[in-house]
Amino acid sequence: MPQPATSDAIGAAAVALAATVAALIDVRTGRIPNVLTASTAAFGLLLAAGGGMTALTAALIGGAAGLALMTPGYLLGGTGAGDVKLMAALGTLLGPAATVWAFLLTAIAGGALAVAHAVRRRRLGITMARAAKLAAAPVTTKVEIDADAPKTRFAYGPAVAVGAITAALWW
Repeated sequence: MPQPATSDAIGAAAVALAATVAALIDVRTGRIPNVLTASTAAFGLLLAAGGGMTALTAALIGGAAGLALMTPGYLLGGTGAGDVKLMAALGTLLGPAATVWAFLLTAIAGGALAVAHAVRRRRLGITMARAAKLAAAPVTTKVEIDADAPKTRFAYGPAVAVGAITAALWW
């Protein structure tokens, strides 16, 4: 079995570090700092630049993929801008394919966190009913959901961390 390049190990370590720090800060403050996402993206691009044009192109596409995949969730009010910027920044380290996997794994982890959060708040029934209603009538249901936002919000950074770290280790 071929050994991964040193830059792959450094990239995976950077994903793990940045994602973990972002998750911890998000849980504590409800925000992911711009300085963390910007420095992660810059590091990803610098690391890729050392690998030539193909690597830099992959880093740019990975960042764009992370941004494109997370933006709809932000526009619909499901995630914060910090979550979007974090996935884009991590995408520069992961590259395009692993970023898609990170996004899919993040969605699974986020769903699990949402259910756990609803159970903890004794709102699972309401949450499931609103999810079904949201699929049928997105605009009116979103207004109703937004009114209850303080009861339903939770840090999504940990879900992004689980998805990105898993993708970095397996893809």
